[in-house]
Amino acid sequence: MATKARRGPYFCGIDAAMDVVSGKWKSLILWELNDHGVRRFAELRRGLPGVSEKMLTQQLREMEEDGLVHREVYREVPPRVEYSLTEHGTSLNQALASLGDWGVERIRRIGAEKVTVSAS
Repeated sequence: MATKARRGPYFCGIDAAMDVVSGKWKSLILWELNDHGVRRFAELRRGLPGVSEKMLTQQLREMEEDGLVHREVYREVPPRVEYSLTEHGTSLNQALASLGDWGVERIRRIGAEKVTVSAS
């Protein structure tokens, strides 16, 4: 199934940026790839508790279409597919860093629980 390319029109830069990272999982996929580098599908799924296989596949396809993620397919038996950030994805992750800092402060301020994921 082909995804619909998002091409505006946009009201402002925030509108264009939010179009690319909309939804719960895309920003978390960006952080996972930033923190761990190249990841296979199963590794990404383990690092994102609660994401379904279908949703992760959909989000990765959209992120690849938007130029945020590179998908490398190795022709071996069994087939191996690895995902990594592109320069565009890395720059978006850097732009989201301040938002992440704001979120950490919010967690602290409201006394919310912060979920930790064990390293795989």
